[in-house]
Amino acid sequence: MDLSLDLAVLWFVIIAVLWTGYLVLEGFDFGVGMLMSILPRGDAERREKERRVLVNTIGPVWDGNEVWLLTAGGATFAAFPEWYATLFSGFYLPLLLILVALIVRGIAFEYRGKIADAGWARRCDLAIQVGSWVPAFLWGVAFANLVRGVLLDADHQYVGGFWALLNPFALLGGLTTLTLFLLHGAVFVALKTDGELRVRARGHAQVLSVVAAAVAGGWAVWAQVAYSAAWTWGAVAVAAAALLGVVVTNRAGREGWAFTLSAVAIVAAVVLVFGSMYPDVMPGLDGGESLTIAEASSTPYTLRVMTWVAVFLTPLVIAYQAWTYWVFRKRLTTDHIPAPAGLTWQKIKEAAF
Repeated sequence: MDLSLDLAVLWFVIIAVLWTGYLVLEGFDFGVGMLMSILPRGDAERREKERRVLVNTIGPVWDGNEVWLLTAGGATFAAFPEWYATLFSGFYLPLLLILVALIVRGIAFEYRGKIADAGWARRCDLAIQVGSWVPAFLWGVAFANLVRGVLLDADHQYVGGFWALLNPFALLGGLTTLTLFLLHGAVFVALKTDGELRVRARGHAQVLSVVAAAVAGGWAVWAQVAYSAAWTWGAVAVAAAALLGVVVTNRAGREGWAFTLSAVAIVAAVVLVFGSMYPDVMPGLDGGESLTIAEASSTPYTLRVMTWVAVFLTPLVIAYQAWTYWVFRKRLTTDHIPAPAGLTWQKIKEAAF
C-alpha cells in the first residue's frame, strides 16, 4: 500500500469537503446579495428597511463563511503545490475578478451603516450586488472547466488562454451556480425573516427552484454524459431529488427542510465536480496532458503533519461556527431595524477639516 498516495487522495477529498463548506455557506450569502434589489418592495423608507433586514440576515456570518475559501486555498497550496501553481496562474484573470468582487463586497458590508445617507447606501448596495453576482457566476465557470479539462503543456502549464475558459459548457456551469445560489439565498431569507419579506422570499424561491432544476439539470447531465464516471450518476440523482424536494417543501412553508435540501443539491454538485476530476486535479482537454493527484501532491511528511493538524483543529472550527449560527438563529423583521446610527456627511467633513 502506498501511504503517500493514500494521503494525497485523502487531501483531495478534504479539499473537496472544504469547497463544499464554502459553496454551501457562502452560496446563500451570494444569494442574499443578489436579491438586494429584487426582494424589497414599498416606498423608499420601506425598501431601505428591508434591505437592512437582508444585510442583517447574513451580517454575523458572512465573513466566517469566507474562511472556508481561505482554508481551501491554503490547503491546496500546502497539499498540492503544483495544482495551486497551475490553477492560479492559468485561471489568473477570473480568480482576480472574483477576489476584487469579494473585496468590494466586504467593504460595502462593513461600511454601509457607517454613513447615514441614502446615496451612500445605494452605492454600497450596488457593490454588494456586483460582489455577489460576479463570484456566483465565475465560480461555476472555473469548476466547469476543471470538469471539462484544460489545455496543459508537458510542464503542466495552462496554455489555453482566457477566452478558452468561456466555452459553452463552462458558461452553462456559471449559470448553474448562479441559479443554485439565488435559490439558496431566497430560501435562506424565507428561513431567517418573518412577515411580508418571508412570504415574498418563498414566492421567489418557488420560481427559482424550477429555474435552478432546469439549468442545473441540463449542465449535470451534459457533464455526466461527456466527462464523468458512471458512479457520479448517483450525485446527479441526489441533486435532482433535492431540487424537487425544495419545490415541495418550500410550497408547504417548511423553510428549514427547503434550505437543507438546497444545501444537499450544492453538495451533490461538488461531488459531481470532484468525482469527474478524479484521479486528476486538472484533467487534460480531450485526453491531452493532465495533472494527476500523485504528480501534484506534496511530500508524505508534509501530508502527515497536515493530517494531524486537521484532525485536532477542524472539529473546533466547526463547533465554533455551529455555535455562531445557533446564537443568531432568530428570525428578523423590519421592526428589529433601529434608526440609522451612522455619521452624516456634515459631521465627517467637520471631523476631517
